[in-house]
Amino acid sequence: MATREAPVPGAEDMGSRAEEVRRLAADVVAAATAAGLTIGTAESLTGGLVSAAITAIPGASACHRGAVVSYATEVKAQVLGVPAALLAERGAVDPEVALAMATGAARVLSCDLAVATTGVAGPEPADGKPVGCVFVAVNSPPTVERLDRRGDRASIREQSVSAALALLLAAVRGRSVDSRNGPESSGAG
Repeated sequence: MATREAPVPGAEDMGSRAEEVRRLAADVVAAATAAGLTIGTAESLTGGLVSAAITAIPGASACHRGAVVSYATEVKAQVLGVPAALLAERGAVDPEVALAMATGAARVLSCDLAVATTGVAGPEPADGKPVGCVFVAVNSPPTVERLDRRGDRASIREQSVSAALALLLAAVRGRSVDSRNGPESSGAG
C-alpha cells in the first residue's frame, strides 16, 4: 500500500471548487468509459457526494456501478467487510480502514476500481484525529492519501470530494496505460 501526503489547497472560492469537482468527475467518467472500467465509491465523511458528482455527468451509467455510504462504523464492518478488530483498535479515521473500505466497495459493487473517503469534517475531533484529517483510498493499485484540510465542515467535505476524484482518475488512467501495455497490445497471447 502506497501512502502519500496530498498538498493543502490554497484559498479557493466555492465556485472554482464546484467547477473542479465537475471537471474531475467528467474526466473520471470519460476515462473509465474509454478504458472499459467500472467504478464505485465507499463514502463516510463525504456521505455520497463523490458518487453524486460522478452520476451528475451524462453517460456515468456506462462505468459507475454504485456507492456505499458507510457513515456508521458498524456499516463499514458489516457491509464493506472492514475488520472489526481494525476499527476497534484504530477507529474509522485511519489509512488501513480507508483502503479496506475501497477494497470492500470493489467487492460489494463488483467494480474494477473503488475510491473511499473517511475522515473528520468537524466541528469536533473524532477517533483521536483532528478536524480536517481525511484519508482517501483506491483499491487498485492499493493507494491511500492523507489530507490535512482546513476550513469549515462543508469546505473539508468538498475538498475531500476533489481529492477522491483526483485519486480515482489517476487510478483509472494508470489502469488504462497498463491495459494498453498488456499482452494484447504487445502481440503476445
